[in-house]
Amino acid sequence: MSRTKPLDGELLRIRDEIHGYAKEFGLDFYEVRFEVCDYDTINILAAQGGFPSRYPHWRFGMDYDQLSKGYAYGLQKIYEMVINTNPCYAYLLNANHLVDQKIVMAHVYGHADFFKNNAWFANTDRNMLAVMANHGTKIRRYMERYGQNRVEEFIDRVNSIENLIDVGMLFETPESRRQSEERMKVAREEIANLSDDRSNALKSFMRSKDRKEGSAPQQVIEESADLREKKINYPRDIMHYLLENAPLEEWEADILGILRDEAYYYLPQRLTKIMNEGWASYWHSHIMTTRALKASEIIDYADHHAGVMAMSRQNINPYKIGIELYRDIEYRWNTGRFGKEYNECEDMHLKANWDKKLGLGRQKIFEVRRTHNDVSFIDEFFTPEFCERQQLFTYKFNPRTGRNEIETRDFMDIKNKLLSSLSNFGSPVIEIESGNYQNRGELLLRHVHRGVDLDFGYASDTLKNLYALWKRPVNITSRQEEQNITLSFDGKEFKQTK
Repeated sequence: MSRTKPLDGELLRIRDEIHGYAKEFGLDFYEVRFEVCDYDTINILAAQGGFPSRYPHWRFGMDYDQLSKGYAYGLQKIYEMVINTNPCYAYLLNANHLVDQKIVMAHVYGHADFFKNNAWFANTDRNMLAVMANHGTKIRRYMERYGQNRVEEFIDRVNSIENLIDVGMLFETPESRRQSEERMKVAREEIANLSDDRSNALKSFMRSKDRKEGSAPQQVIEESADLREKKINYPRDIMHYLLENAPLEEWEADILGILRDEAYYYLPQRLTKIMNEGWASYWHSHIMTTRALKASEIIDYADHHAGVMAMSRQNINPYKIGIELYRDIEYRWNTGRFGKEYNECEDMHLKANWDKKLGLGRQKIFEVRRTHNDVSFIDEFFTPEFCERQQLFTYKFNPRTGRNEIETRDFMDIKNKLLSSLSNFGSPVIEIESGNYQNRGELLLRHVHRGVDLDFGYASDTLKNLYALWKRPVNITSRQEEQNITLSFDGKEFKQTK
């Protein structure tokens, strides 16, 4: 993108200064290349997921329009953007004050360290800048050949299922992933061959002139039993299952594979939003307050940092929750407020003044940064003391007063609600039950119920898109009010059965 330019002058000096502080504190990252751009360019980048070259799609234009209006009306402002590649590319807004540029650079180095060292990013493609550009070129060619509207419509359908992938695949290298996919392919072929053998045996039996009324060959009975017993562990990666089994044209399969690769690239960022932003915020705060700030910049820094950390009335602020949890972990491991002795202490005065002077806090947060994702981060380190200190609560709408009101301050209710919103990003967990439901080539999905009912409105829209890909009726089962319910779509109408 020609509308960006490399750092020079004072910005280059600041970059070298902040880089030195980041290294001094033990951050480890790939090379970070900063570029400066105007607000219009950074809005384009943000709308396209941080990449300067993507495939054309109306969704990117819509996101750009919303970002541009938000900036013009003073509702929002993007200070920086960094993408997980090697080298990392980071974009600075040219209208930022120098103190903002310092904050942003320190923040970016925190992100770059997290990208390189967190386990959930270990197998992501670090060459995604070139990969995204190649994807865009391919899809543009398909649009020229098959028509933009047709290709965009197909992309819309695939994007509706982009969350139906398997988190476990993140820990597989490309080679092990190919081996897993090959094993699945062999298993499906074995099932198909067994089914064909049974069908041929039955046809042969029906054609036999010597058969007796009501009899059947023992071989057919045994093979039927084998078919019932032999099962495939269908993948949660529904996008891959469709890629292997749906009757797609060659260009459709290629685009589905492209969008699946991009979904896996963004998946670790969705899994670690709180941790990633918290880690970057922790380090920009630490670097600025202990090294980089001049006396004349303190007020501006405090004002801008407080704006980033402000909690919304509607949503959890990942920057705030993340940074405070890291600080809490550091404090607890510095003072020894963990383990059996501390947890079983019943002397409230002793516990309130507990300090073993272990000094393990910095080591611990680096360890946490390396091994956890948001769900395990909250599950292990979100404590009653932390919840009370941050004054967290759950709320719900009261129809009598017409207002949102506090529902509870109970720790476990708050923690469970937070974990529920993070598990699978708040989306339902969907698995493949069968690719040959009722022996009619229909697709059967199963909603794994984890305390939240399936929204049949959203499910209906998704079934329409799945039908367009599968070309056969599609079904999904769920459990509602202690009953199993199946929602089906045959291309014309929906049916709901119990």
